[in-house]
Amino acid sequence: MVASSPVGRNGQRARLFRVYNYYRIAVVLLLVSLLLLETDLFGTAMNNEVLFQGTALAYLGINILTGLLLLAGYPLRPWHITVSILVDILFLHLLALSSGGVGTGIINLVIISIAAGNILIPGRVGIFYAALAALASLAVSFWLLIETTAGIDDIVRAGVMGVIYFATAFILQNITRRLASSERLATERARSIAELEQLNHQIIQRMHTGIVVADPSGTVRLANAAAGELLQGERRTSPPLTTLPAPLKQRLKQWLENPGTRTQPFQAREDTPGVQANFTPLDEPVNNHILIFLEDTSKIIQQAQQMKLASLGRLTAGIAHEIRNPLGAISHAAQLMAESPDISEADRRMTGIIQRHSERVNAIIENVLELSRRRSADVRLLDLGEWLASVVNEYRECGGDGNTIDLKLSGPSASARFDPSQLHQALINLIDNGLRYSEKNTGRRTLTLSTGMTEDGQRAYIDVRDQGAGLSEKQRASLFEPFFTTEQQGTGLGLYLARELCEANQARLFLLDTSEHGSCFRITFAHPGRRTLDYTAEPEVTGTDT
Repeated sequence: MVASSPVGRNGQRARLFRVYNYYRIAVVLLLVSLLLLETDLFGTAMNNEVLFQGTALAYLGINILTGLLLLAGYPLRPWHITVSILVDILFLHLLALSSGGVGTGIINLVIISIAAGNILIPGRVGIFYAALAALASLAVSFWLLIETTAGIDDIVRAGVMGVIYFATAFILQNITRRLASSERLATERARSIAELEQLNHQIIQRMHTGIVVADPSGTVRLANAAAGELLQGERRTSPPLTTLPAPLKQRLKQWLENPGTRTQPFQAREDTPGVQANFTPLDEPVNNHILIFLEDTSKIIQQAQQMKLASLGRLTAGIAHEIRNPLGAISHAAQLMAESPDISEADRRMTGIIQRHSERVNAIIENVLELSRRRSADVRLLDLGEWLASVVNEYRECGGDGNTIDLKLSGPSASARFDPSQLHQALINLIDNGLRYSEKNTGRRTLTLSTGMTEDGQRAYIDVRDQGAGLSEKQRASLFEPFFTTEQQGTGLGLYLARELCEANQARLFLLDTSEHGSCFRITFAHPGRRTLDYTAEPEVTGTDT
């Protein structure tokens, strides 16, 4: 069992001794004032009025000096208390000697001094106080007996007072011992509760599940770090979450009206993942607090998709050889037919269709096979402005003069941690898609690339904006699902793989909801100072179609 801290124990002892010293001053002032008023204090004549006056004034001076030292902040030591108790016993017995012996009421004050000594310094020294007081009372009685001013009754009375002194010491020590034991137990329990509370706090803060405690009005009482990221994004400088965002507050209202209802997933901000909220009341009938669990639905969907695609990849790997051989034969036969001089124009178009679809099937097989292969990402700190300019120049050189890519670098140079090759693949997928949809809508292959910093000024982003016709709400809901495509020629894996590459590097790829024409995809990078132990990403892929 752990005892209470010495600092706390000494502080409590100093406070008690200060109170006791105030009591001593008050008692002596009362004695001196009654003496000056020439009042018969005890119903008997004094034995030695001069001794009484001198003792009372000296006792008053000592107590006042002690009080001033305490007020000045003089550190209190155990021996200071011992000396003070001994001074009390000595002066109180001198006052009793000069005022009529142990039969006067002054001798009863000794009991309080012994009690105070046993409370302030429990232990054997408390018995010493009682023994010394008992001897002093007997000495006073014997002295007065010799002086023939007292009788044998005073000796008996002194013995009785000695018994009272020892009884006081034993009783107070027993009470003090019990109080000390209770204090140690309370201190140990308080420390255990504090350690448990700190442990619970650390566990809650490190949980990947968002935890929020709120009242029915939506005021947040407690929120862990995961909840902040799910509802506010990874914003290191943003203030703590104080109120629920509007989508979550709306679902809380629905749950309060019908607790059995499972609310729909939502997205607090366009740069935050989808969230599923689950509500449960806390056992606090007065405050009516509600516990909210927030689950990242994108991770759940991603895990399910990865399992599905991994299984599909293993299946495809097993049958790829059997598919490619006849597929290669079909493609080769179509190519030979197209080269024949006797083929008609209609048949030539048919052979072209066969070749295009053969290439598409082969691309699907290649992309699915790549999903089952993983490699560790080579994460580096990139200057996005410089790196993006080199990628655009390279694309222009390889794609010809028909592509118009407008590069806008705003603000200071932005930095991000990412695998350059994987970022190159994800960005090329977005550029290819954007140019294709711009050409389909406007007849020109145009695109705008821009960089900037998020609202908190901590994270960089890249925007890829096209001049396409935009996407419907239904298409937005399935945009990043594998094999979803809006074109007949696409494999439906381009955007899915681009987002997988971003998430593997702790970045997020999402469709930005803007009022401008076309579609804008944004890659928001993690804070450049953030590092993790495991940067595992999906492999390089060649698919670029949505």
